[in-house]
This record gives sequence, C-alpha cells and structure tokens, in this order.
Amino acid sequence: MKLLPLATALCLASPLTFAAPLHVVASFTVLADMAKQIGGPDIEVKSLVGPNGDPHSFEPTAQDSRALAQAQVVVVNGLGLEGWMDRLVTASGYRGQLTVASQGIKQNRMQEEGKTVVDPHAWNSLANGAVYARNITQALEKADPAHAQQYAQRGADYLEKIHALDGWAVKQYQTIPQAKRIVLTSHDAFGYYGKRYGVTFSAPLGLSTESEASAQQVGGLIKELKQRHIKHYFTENQTDPRLVTQIAQASGATPGGELYPEALSTQQGPAASYLAAFRYNTQQLLASMRE
Repeated sequence: MKLLPLATALCLASPLTFAAPLHVVASFTVLADMAKQIGGPDIEVKSLVGPNGDPHSFEPTAQDSRALAQAQVVVVNGLGLEGWMDRLVTASGYRGQLTVASQGIKQNRMQEEGKTVVDPHAWNSLANGAVYARNITQALEKADPAHAQQYAQRGADYLEKIHALDGWAVKQYQTIPQAKRIVLTSHDAFGYYGKRYGVTFSAPLGLSTESEASAQQVGGLIKELKQRHIKHYFTENQTDPRLVTQIAQASGATPGGELYPEALSTQQGPAASYLAAFRYNTQQLLASMRE
C-alpha cells in the first residue's frame, strides 16, 4: 500500500486547518474593531480610516483601492457618513455587496442649514451598537459558512458585553440630575448617545466636521452656554479643537477632556476598542457632571 506524503495527508484529513483568513475591510476604526471582536482569528481586518482619523474628510489612497479590490467583506456605516466610498468602490473595481452596519436602526434626523439630514453617528448609542454587531456577524457567516458557528458564538459573547455596558451607562446617568446633563463638544456626533442616555449636547459644527459655523451660530452658542452655566467643554480626537476652545473661553467653560466619538485611539491610547471608547467617553462626561 502506497502512503501519502505527510503534508498531503494532513490537508485531506483537516481541509480547514490551513484555510486563509477572510479578508475584511471596514471604512473606519469603530467598524473594524467590531469585526475583529466577532471575527477573531478567522479574519484579517483593515480599517481604511486609521486611528484618530476623520471619516468625514478622509481621502482614500491607491493602497486603499487595492485593499478594497482584494476584500471578501466590506463593512460601511452608511447613513451618509462615508461620502468618499462610492468613488473608492468605482476606482477599486470591487463588485461585492457592501455590508451596511447601520441597517435596521431608527434614524435620527436633524435640521441643518435649512435641510433635513440624517445623523450618521448611530454607533454612539450602544442599543444601536448591538444592531451593528448583529449585521456584521451575519455578513461574516454568509461570506464564510465554514466558520459560521465560531462567528455566531463570538457575536453572542460580544452582544452580552454591549448590553452589560449599556445597562451600566443607563444606571450611571440616572444618578445625575437632568439639569447637569449638558455638554459642549466640537460637532454633532452624540445625537444618538444623547437620546439614549438623556444628555444634551451643544456643538458649533454640524453633523460633519467639514461644516462651518457662522458668527451668528457661535454667538448664540456662547450665550446658551452662559445661560445654562455649563462648566466644561470637550474636544474630540479627530477634530481641530480651536473653535470649541475659543467658544468655551468666551463662555467661561474649562477643559473637560478629549472624547472619541468616531475614531478610536491607537492601541496605546484610552480608546483602543469600541467598548473601551464608549466607557472612556462616558466616564469623562459623568465626571464633569458630578463636580
């Protein structure tokens, strides 16, 4: 009887042992981290927008185009956040279906410059984060049925962590008087967060960091801050802090810290994952309200 070479025998006995990981591309770091938590060792994830990067003003490179062309799963936020994505898809030749992580959430609509626009920052509510996680889990299961069970288990474990952190945040804010739940930030990235946890956010810029605040808007915001006796203001890691700092100084507010609403920090920073960023942001906000 002729024996097969050892390497061949091992491959036949366990064909999935040497299977290459699924190539996943996410539009920005929050989605990349979610995919990483659910995909585990069965996937490789690339975030187009890097740590501390702005997903509104991002400019894709040729390297990003090549990464997208090779992707088996592409995860985007949708809701108008990635205005550059259609151009990148066309340039890369990617023909697969985009996984829209926000699919199924209740959209928050706002008035901006006389128009009704959709707020894209849905992940900042953990109730929506759970929807994102389910959508990403389903996309990975569909693209890689051989590891569907592993994705389902990791997805379920991740949802438990999301629900636990969400419950913690709800209870923490219940200890804060409503009149103290008012915050000044750089731009309108916390609309869903505010609705979920009962916090009012004021910001000089609109939903996009590329928008510009008029002198009238800035003056009105300074007046509002003085009337409401807001003590602290927060900058954001992905935006220029100069305007919000100027407004805060004119109103008498002092620095409350830096928040991470739409870009994670590096691995060495305080917001290296989606859940770490949420906890860090919430702790910062709560601390300012308890003074």
